[in-house]
Amino acid sequence: MFLGIDIGSSSSKAAILNEHGELLSQKVVNLGTGTKGIEMVLTQVFEETHLQMQDIHYSVVTGYGRMTYAKADLQITEITCHAKGVFYLYPNARSIIDIGGQDAKAIKLSPDGKVENFQMNEKCAAGTGRFFEVMARVLNCKIDELAELAAQSEESVPISSVCTVFAESEVISQLASGATPQAVAKGAHQSVAKRVAGLCNRVGLAPDVIMTGGVALNYSLVKSLEEEIGLPIIIPESPQTMGALGAAVFAREKYISNSKL
Repeated sequence: MFLGIDIGSSSSKAAILNEHGELLSQKVVNLGTGTKGIEMVLTQVFEETHLQMQDIHYSVVTGYGRMTYAKADLQITEITCHAKGVFYLYPNARSIIDIGGQDAKAIKLSPDGKVENFQMNEKCAAGTGRFFEVMARVLNCKIDELAELAAQSEESVPISSVCTVFAESEVISQLASGATPQAVAKGAHQSVAKRVAGLCNRVGLAPDVIMTGGVALNYSLVKSLEEEIGLPIIIPESPQTMGALGAAVFAREKYISNSKL
């Protein structure tokens, strides 16, 4: 049995593969680095598979908080693990867009699933899940209601600020000037889509394009992003666990490789 763990800034994910490379379980807990999220998500995958940690032959940890977890056999960067997890499910994948809580990434894959090029926005929260959290607070709605709010408007209010702090002030001013929450929400989605499309253009996307991360569940952003990049986007059934899945695939490969030595 092989375990992959992905400790993000805002969520913890885990996946377990068996010796045949079959996915037995994948889970997400919306608590990230510095919380009990990792213990909770491990409890969930072990309960579903009726396994315990001593049943795991090899484990790999990835993600923003990977350096905080010392119990894994190996630590691997999230970009490499996302590529491995996506290619495991989508052998025709050539591009990955990953939007997490604190960063956004665009990754280009080779035909054999290796990382050819990538761009990452990690210095500013604009274009990330954090940006949507701020917008939801300003618009007085839950974050999972933002997509529906944006879909209700034909018009959009442009958000020009590239900084989340300034964008928040800009949105407050627009609302005070009479802009509807629906139009502001649509503008927020288009703003993020434009920023992420800029990363994609620097990488040079090619189909198939797979989107991962929790923000992939926001259908209004996916639609705006498809319009910006001019390509259809495939959303995995569980977009948040692609890094954990890739880590589990690496764990299995490392074990098999070491067994042959």
